Amino acid sequence: MSVEPIREKWKSTMTDRERYFKQLHYQQIDRCFNREFGYWEENFREWDIFINNDIKNNDDAGHFFGFDKSVVIYPNNWMYPPYAESVVSERENTKIIINEDGLTAEIPKNTQSTIPHFIHSPVVTPDDWKRCKEEHFLFDDEARIPGVEALKNAHPANRDYPLGISCGSMIGKIRDMLTFEGLAYACYDYPDMVEDMVETCCLLVDNMLDKLLPFIDFDYATGWEDICYKNGPIVTVNFFKEIIMPRYKRISDKLRAHDIDIWCMDCDGDFRPLLPFFLESGVNTMYPCEINACGHPAEILAEYGKDLRLLGGFDKMRMAEGRKEIKAYMESLVPLVERGGYIPFCDHICPPNIPPDNYLYYLELKEKMFGIH
Repeated sequence: MSVEPIREKWKSTMTDRERYFKQLHYQQIDRCFNREFGYWEENFREWDIFINNDIKNNDDAGHFFGFDKSVVIYPNNWMYPPYAESVVSERENTKIIINEDGLTAEIPKNTQSTIPHFIHSPVVTPDDWKRCKEEHFLFDDEARIPGVEALKNAHPANRDYPLGISCGSMIGKIRDMLTFEGLAYACYDYPDMVEDMVETCCLLVDNMLDKLLPFIDFDYATGWEDICYKNGPIVTVNFFKEIIMPRYKRISDKLRAHDIDIWCMDCDGDFRPLLPFFLESGVNTMYPCEINACGHPAEILAEYGKDLRLLGGFDKMRMAEGRKEIKAYMESLVPLVERGGYIPFCDHICPPNIPPDNYLYYLELKEKMFGIH
């Protein structure tokens, strides 16, 4: 990228790779790992600091703000090939589309970030799933997995940044395909179908890990389970324990056999009812820790101790309010950074209602409090 960073990378005595490993293992570090969770698409169109510097995406922003480097490899652990995206019809302000998961959805014609209104799922009955599975969930398609040699060349063993491997989703992507309501009904109407979908997701990850772990030195694993909202999980705790947890354990055993003992899970909303079972199954790092759903990260870490790591947890509401509120909240995170196992950043994707001046102050204060001086 040709644009000059507006902020220099924080001073360091460790590599980003060393720091990430040690911070998440409660070991001594030179300073906090510096990263953020990203920005809404509107930020790139509305923030003058992005517009004036031709910053168009999260990668550009990471370079622009001088963040530490981390890379995640994303094999295709889901539907392949995806459904062909198409426009079914158009209205004055919206259009009806079929998306890559086969869902018929209504979306706005403008570029506003919003959750679509889903109209129909391609999978409702076991017959639908059988057809979808045969057409979109083949295990032996080499296009699913990046080439080993290309990965080794791109990410050599002596790299100075942490490298993660995505272990996909056991139920979050299924929720995407069935819809929230569809998953709720399917768990009761067709429980065997839902479990077969979960098992299929697990087998895809198993297959991918077998092809990559013996040859690539990954530092950590990631996952995506957007299955919680403000009032808790959208699946029952018993469903999670009986159907999801055994698959996580299989994946965790495989990861740990290759010395990968940090597994980070992206789960929005209030994940606390599921947290004991995430931990039991091998997932030990949660993010982005949304404050208005989960509470302050100090409360969660106090309950689970060093079995748990958290990433995120800086209240975006305080970030929008002003410098006094930003400073007060940042000070509340100091003991967590000092104890280890915690990396602060915005508690979800940074929204455009945060004034850029507030955000720059937040970044400056974070360096002042958690960097080297």
